[in-house]
Amino acid sequence: MALKILLKPNERMIIGGAVVRNAGRSSAHLIIENRVPVLREKDIIGEAQADTVCRRVYFTIQLLYIDKDNPQPHLAAYREQVEPLKQAVPQLVPTIDKIDAELGAGRYYQALKLARKLIAYEEEARHHANASI
Repeated sequence: MALKILLKPNERMIIGGAVVRNAGRSSAHLIIENRVPVLREKDIIGEAQADTVCRRVYFTIQLLYIDKDNPQPHLAAYREQVEPLKQAVPQLVPTIDKIDAELGAGRYYQALKLARKLIAYEEEARHHANASI
């Protein structure tokens, strides 16, 4: 089944490892006819933006999703990142366990979606910390 995408002017996305940008002044309609990693700009975190623990976890899973033919280095980095996180924030363990299950099944995009919950938790904790100062 084909994936239909509307790409807004100047919007970027990753399709199969390639960064694509709509250089036109109007929206572009794309149809992806085979199974390749696809990430819209709003779902992409650049390396410079991976400046917190949970954002680094997300970035690592993003690399795994994009570079699925070379999973081992990314999986090793992921494991190194989540072990201290599990110790420091035990309430994240159920979400991390779900991410682990998705990664183990090769469902990297689903793991990436779950990793957004880690970022949301981290941002909420940061917000509460700033509010109490």
